[in-house]
Parts: sequence; structure tokens; C-alpha cells
Amino acid sequence: MSAHQIIAITVCMCLNMLDGFDVLVMSFTAPSISREWKLSGSELGLLFSAALVGMACGSLFLAPRADRFGRRAIVISSVSIVSVGMLASAFVDSYAVLAVLRAITGVGIGGILASATVLVSEYASDRWRSTASFLFTTGYSLGGTLGGAVAAILIHRLGWRTAFEFGAAASCVMVPISYFGLPESVDFLITKQPANALQELNRLLAKMRHPLLAALPQEPTLSLPGSGSLRRLLAPSLRRPTLLVWTAFFFLMGAYYFVFNWTPKLLTSSGLSVEQGINSGVLLSLGGIGGTVLFAFVNRVIDVRRVTLGCLLASAALMAAFALSLSHLPLALLVGVALGGMSTSAMAGLYAITPTLYAADLRTAGMGWGIGMGRFGAILAPLATGILVDHTWRPVQLFCLFAGACLLAWLALAGMSSVATRVLAVREAA
Repeated sequence: MSAHQIIAITVCMCLNMLDGFDVLVMSFTAPSISREWKLSGSELGLLFSAALVGMACGSLFLAPRADRFGRRAIVISSVSIVSVGMLASAFVDSYAVLAVLRAITGVGIGGILASATVLVSEYASDRWRSTASFLFTTGYSLGGTLGGAVAAILIHRLGWRTAFEFGAAASCVMVPISYFGLPESVDFLITKQPANALQELNRLLAKMRHPLLAALPQEPTLSLPGSGSLRRLLAPSLRRPTLLVWTAFFFLMGAYYFVFNWTPKLLTSSGLSVEQGINSGVLLSLGGIGGTVLFAFVNRVIDVRRVTLGCLLASAALMAAFALSLSHLPLALLVGVALGGMSTSAMAGLYAITPTLYAADLRTAGMGWGIGMGRFGAILAPLATGILVDHTWRPVQLFCLFAGACLLAWLALAGMSSVATRVLAVREAA
């Protein structure tokens, strides 16, 4: 690939690193915020869920504007929203205001994720597309790991507000980097053909060492999901795999965001220091990086569905083991690394499986509805955990509860019809 393509993909990876920190900063700061403001478990759960609600809104209402204004413009606007939200969060004096700002920040994160993912796919060559997607995905866990390590130092020395200031500074730096390093979507220039589209397209093609165009190509007829997509997803032939995929997404995302959001707070409530709690969150993200690498290589030799089923079972077992090892910190942290790896691998597997269950003209709708159902689980899990904490549930009980959620996700994936399994096998072989 040309240097121009490599730079574009690198910028997108950095944006995903930014998202990884911005999403998890609440888990790093939760112990300190909870102690300073004397928050209940329910109030803390609201803070955890606020960014996830904002992400859903950003994906639904902000990201689609890219089809009108361009993906590059939406990315830059989204990073600006994140910068403002993070900076303002450093100066709040009530949890209600912080919840609103977390939701606003989440809107920006949702806008970045949707557009940057497409740009990575467009600017990677066919040979390197899988590797580029892998690196982009790794950016999320890498951002949580590196950002969490910095946050632990800042919070210990200067207080929790500096973690948000650090996030705001990093976001502000990414605004000019995105402006100068991120090209416009080629697909947008071809399909929407804005003013000076031909000149801009040829400029990009020249940087990518591709032949220039004398004129813009005819706008292609795109096969987009129509208003009947949901009806088709729930047609008799697809109803069973669709509902099972939704169920798997719901329970897995609920367990995933419980682990990554609540673990630092639960460990500090069990007697660990704030810094030790934050380090546990960093190790979970570090395990997520290893899990992504593991999945990328194992998936080459073992059926993706079997790998995902194995990761779900391992996640359930590791959650129970983590709960039982909390009194032995070194062992708990080691189990936490493995838990982060297996749960992230299971998530990657579900993302890989879902599109293969549907025909090309229904794939986007199938993936979108699956993720949407998963978001409900991601939003509800932190809220429910806060309520249970208020009702004196102990960490061991909570981890065992969400180990059960992983088992339910496993049952849903294992229960797919033989027809869906055969379709998946044929498409993977192709």
C-alpha cells in the first residue's frame, strides 16, 4: 500500500485508541468519584451507562450524516464533540451533569466508530484489508491499556479530574491530525459527487498510485436495506438464527461491559487501593489485545463458530474463577488478563459470524440489528449492577451472575439451526 493509505489507516487506529480510553475512563475514575460524591451503586451505574446511550445515539443519528456531508467531516466533528465533552467533564460538580456530559461524549464516540471503520475498509488494499481491520480493532484495547496506565498515575498524584483532562488533550490533538491525515471517503466522492469531486478524487488516486480518471464514473446503483429489512430478518427461514444472534449479542455485551466498567470499582470496594483497581482495568484491556491477536491466528485453522463457542465457555469459567480469587490479588490479576482476552475474542467472533448468516443485501441490516440488541444489554448491565450493589450484592455474586450471562450467550450461539450452520460453513469455505 502507498504511504498515503498507511497514514489514513494509522489515523483511524489512533482514533479507535482514543475511543478505547474515552469509553473506559469512567471505570478508571469511578472509585474516586464515588468516594468524593458519595454515590450509590445506582447513580454509579447511570454514569457507566450514559456514554453507551450516547454511543447508540451517535451511531443512529450522527454517523448517517456522513452520507450527506462526508465521512471525514463527520469524524472531525465527532472528535471535536469528544474533546468538548471530556474537557467539560473535568470541571463538573455533580453526578447528574457528569452523566449528561458522558452521554454527549458518547455521541462523538459513536460517530467516530462508524465512519472510521468504513474508511479503514476503503483505504486498505485487498491483500491487507484483514490485517488493517485487525489493527484497527486492536486500537480500542490498546487505548484502554495505555490510557489506563497514564490515568492511574494522574489520578494517584493529581486526582480523578486529570484523567478527563488527559482525554480532552488527546482528543484535541487528534482534531488537526484527523484534518490533515484523514482523506475523504472515495465511495462518498463517487456516489455523492460534491463540488470539485473529480479533482479531489484524482488527488487521492495519485497519492494511492492509481490511474487518474478523465471523468467521474456513473453513480452506481447501491443495494441498500429497505424498510422491509426487519420483516425479512424475521421471516420464517431466518427467524431462528436472527433471534438467537440477538440473544447472544444481548447477553455477551452485557457481560462484557459489566466486566470492563465495574471491575475497578468492585475491587476497590473489596479492599484494594484505587491504583490497584485501575491497574486491574488496564490488565483487562491488555488481555483484550492478546485476545484479538489470538483470535486472528486461531481463526485461520479452526472454524470461527467453534472458536467463539470456546471463548464464551472460557469467559464464563474465568468470571467465576476471578470472583473466587479476589482475596489473592496476583492470581486475580492473572485471571483478569485471561478474562479480558477471552471475552474480547468472543465479541470479535460474534462480529465475524453475524454477517455470514445473511445474503449480501441483508447483511448490513442483520449486523445493525444484532449490535443494536447488544447495546440494550450493554446499557442495562451497568444499571442493573448498580441496583444490585445497593442491595448489598457482593462482587463474587455479581461475577457469577454475569458468568451465567456468558453461558446464555453460548446456548444461543450453540442453538442455531443446522441450516444456519451449513450456510455459515459454505460461506466460510468460499
